Amino acid sequence: MKAPALPADESHRLAQLRALNILHTPAEERFDRLTRLARRLFGVPVALVSLLEEDHQWFKSIAGQSGATAPRNTSFCGHAILQDDVMVVENALEDERFHDNPLVNTADHPVRFYAGCPLRTPAGAKVGTLCIVDHHAREFNADDMHTLRDLAAMAEAELVAFQTATSDELTQITNRRGFMTLGQLALNECQVKQLPASLTFLDLDKFKVINDTLGHREGDRALMDFADAMKVSFRHADIFARLGGDEFVVLFNGLQQGDAEGVLARFDRFLQQQTNDLDRRYALHFSSGIVEFDPDHPQSLEQLLEGSDARMYEAKNGKKQQAR
Repeated sequence: MKAPALPADESHRLAQLRALNILHTPAEERFDRLTRLARRLFGVPVALVSLLEEDHQWFKSIAGQSGATAPRNTSFCGHAILQDDVMVVENALEDERFHDNPLVNTADHPVRFYAGCPLRTPAGAKVGTLCIVDHHAREFNADDMHTLRDLAAMAEAELVAFQTATSDELTQITNRRGFMTLGQLALNECQVKQLPASLTFLDLDKFKVINDTLGHREGDRALMDFADAMKVSFRHADIFARLGGDEFVVLFNGLQQGDAEGVLARFDRFLQQQTNDLDRRYALHFSSGIVEFDPDHPQSLEQLLEGSDARMYEAKNGKKQQAR
């Protein structure tokens, strides 16, 4: 078996994939209708919208079989994203890359035929495929390839639409809608796996002064600077977002409150250094309030937000009292 090689732009590709904010989100009709249509058009038992993560593929939509993930090293899609066009395997038993692949040699629904069209982000990164699978070898002609490309183009449009709906236009990080979806999914996983999590509200201090004295353009730049610092400082496992105005939030996945406080302190130091390096005419400071998620007595994301918001305002009022 030949495991798929990593694309030359793998780190950029993974960053683009994660920026879509779509990984591990619930099934959606707009993707499911495409895989159902692919099954009908090509007369195949299985059609997938597959997204390739670091070591596995995750199915945003799967028609014809069960399962949400599969290893990347045995996947056909891992090879397909190395191509610029549709990859067709008419008979996997006669292909040196796949003839001894466990997916091909299983007694239960073996893969004999595969056709997958890479799915690209607007920046050109190939993040996955729209693909079809059959348990029997078959031919795939030029018209078939054209049809599969058309379906893939529709899937790409839906990926962009999802990202647009869940991303903040100014800062290009997750917005409130995206955070409420991704955050609750993360908490559900923490509850099932009995993992800790912590959430903190972040509110910029004296942001109105920047807007009033330097103008709204400079205020927008300050918000973008803050979001850029978040992108550098927080892990891929953390979910951070702009809720609106000068309010941000971070869900530290797998961290207890004490560890989250340490990460937040390092973020503050990085933010100050970044502001100095950029030679801005303002300093960026923030107030925060951390609350911890208890998997044994789980709270909803809304409840955590309310608790964190209250603690953040206590901290902000404390700063005002000290300034008097």
